[in-house]
Amino acid sequence: MADILHVEVCQKIDSTLPEHEVEELVNAELDANEEVILNKSLVAESFSLEALKNHVVSIFCSCKQEEKTHVKLRAMNIKIHIYRLNQEEVAMETMEKDGEEISAAAHWILPSEEFYGLWENLFYEAGVKENLLNFIETAMIYSERKVNHHIISWNKVVLLHGPPGTGKTSLCKALAQKATIRLGNYFTRGELVEINSHSLFSKWFSESGKLVMSLFNQIKILLQDPKALVCILIDEIESLAHARKTCTGGEPSDSIRVVNALLTELDNIKRYPNVLILTTSNLTEAIDLAFVDRADIKQSINLPNEQVIYKIYSACVKELMRTGFIETEPIQDLAYLKMMGYEEDSKTKHSLMLFDLCRESIGLSGRALKKIPFLAHALYPTTTKHCTLVKYLRSMHLAVQTHKESSI
Repeated sequence: MADILHVEVCQKIDSTLPEHEVEELVNAELDANEEVILNKSLVAESFSLEALKNHVVSIFCSCKQEEKTHVKLRAMNIKIHIYRLNQEEVAMETMEKDGEEISAAAHWILPSEEFYGLWENLFYEAGVKENLLNFIETAMIYSERKVNHHIISWNKVVLLHGPPGTGKTSLCKALAQKATIRLGNYFTRGELVEINSHSLFSKWFSESGKLVMSLFNQIKILLQDPKALVCILIDEIESLAHARKTCTGGEPSDSIRVVNALLTELDNIKRYPNVLILTTSNLTEAIDLAFVDRADIKQSINLPNEQVIYKIYSACVKELMRTGFIETEPIQDLAYLKMMGYEEDSKTKHSLMLFDLCRESIGLSGRALKKIPFLAHALYPTTTKHCTLVKYLRSMHLAVQTHKESSI
């Protein structure tokens, strides 16, 4: 059976073309090519069909073979997903307590322009992103076919855990956006609700159990629309689902009430076929075991290894080439370097320099790695003009050393 090639088509917001006609144009564009580039947005300027340029912003192709950069079309089962970006800014949802408004959650309509391109610019070890997408698609199919919860259990809860700065929250947001696009046959839109647990429960901690129930009652109103995929994001879940076994004395009884309320609401909400709970944690040992047990998939998001760092740095360097900071030079992908046995020649020289820089950067978080190109400019301003790649990589090397020396 042929692998599925997911072709995600971002239609222009002002396009009046019906989806079936857009799909015909996309198929015609694909038919004109033997292969397609994977995991990279193809923008309108690269299309051969003028009609497609007028109606489509970009096309993004992906499949389970994450390490491949190109794929032959004849070997794939093509599945096209057409969507438009919502241009509304994030809305802040509030709750009233003792005559005072509390900032309870941030709310986005998906697919959102704010998260456009986020998925393809998050880099992790092979299989991480695809496994999470497979989980979501499976959960929705089980719900659609009304699989009996009493026989087979799933709670639609994802837990991403790992050190700070590894992109867990960004991955949750990108995952919600990607799920909305991939599940377009089931849902007309997505709703992403990010619960503001820190500000919500710090001031009224003694009544936080009631606040949890009140907030979930508001979310259940969104769930009344079966055509909306409602994704609930709880960052640093340990702040709500703190391990009850560590609670003793007076104040901790409030912590217990929060955990009990959260677990009750999660058990109540899982009956909705259109809900997904996305959570993150930096301290898994602090999470109540009853919550951990409810998570269907517990994915570790680790500090990047040298292969992941290479992808991050490559994307950064190519962006600086695009914007004119660095002279354009070919940067080879890892598959090519491996095929060449990591031997240096005119085609691999610069890429191997970049790979050496990746080895020096082991131990840095994804957040820190994405700052290194900026620091190379800020700390060594001679590179701010149009410079060679070799000179810029030297500046990046110095920036990595400076960052490590200044870390607190």
